Amino acid sequence: MAKKDDNTTAAAAQKPAANMPLFYTNPMPLDAKAHADLALKQNFGFGFTKGVNAVPLNLIEMPQVCHYYPIAFSPDGNATPVAILGLRDNENLFLKADNTWEANTYIPAYIRRYPFIFSELPEGDQLTLCIDMNDNVIDKKGDQKFFDAEGKPSELASNALEFCKSYHAAAQQTVEFSKALAESGLLVDREAQINVAGNRRINFSGFKIIDEQKLADMDDKAFLEWRKKGWLPFLYAHLFSGAQWQRLSYLLNQRLEKEAA
Repeated sequence: MAKKDDNTTAAAAQKPAANMPLFYTNPMPLDAKAHADLALKQNFGFGFTKGVNAVPLNLIEMPQVCHYYPIAFSPDGNATPVAILGLRDNENLFLKADNTWEANTYIPAYIRRYPFIFSELPEGDQLTLCIDMNDNVIDKKGDQKFFDAEGKPSELASNALEFCKSYHAAAQQTVEFSKALAESGLLVDREAQINVAGNRRINFSGFKIIDEQKLADMDDKAFLEWRKKGWLPFLYAHLFSGAQWQRLSYLLNQRLEKEAA
């Protein structure tokens, strides 16, 4: 929210409506008969990320993400890793006016997965491929069809299935890591204070980070257990990502200059 003085306060926690996963409004299982003529729109862009300033991350992508975005953890007790995309509420600084992404920047897998997603069927453990039935991404007579003339999954649908499989496996690993991190006592609440143009200050809160001193004081047995699990590189990726707050400040200043023009 914007205050009456020169300060702006923003938070990383942004919840999707109606308990839907972030970005999704109406995910439905792909069906060869019901969706025989449906297709994915060509180059629909990243406009669906416009109102979001943080997205979930999977563990395995954190070493890449740390070169482009600050990595934080959700304050809700789940310690979900997130990439910070913006410093003001409902603003993604990496989304350009033409709905393309900032050039030469890694795009988190959660974003690249859209509009596909896995859904667990109520009657069992089976996962089914779903797509968000959003008019902005679905084409009723387009060329990028989900099924061929014989009702078999197209190459597009097959690739989406494989990507969602990989994403789901990585997400399961992330849950284990996040649970251990949440219970470790290493996380602390943090507020970032960013100075921007016009002698204004952005107070960004609603996230947690790893306290470096607490990590240094971590019990040897626990530390060795985390090393055995292969988690140490991801802890350090988070710590290294702190340098990217400066990049967010730079991008915000660019946007503020355009808004003032």
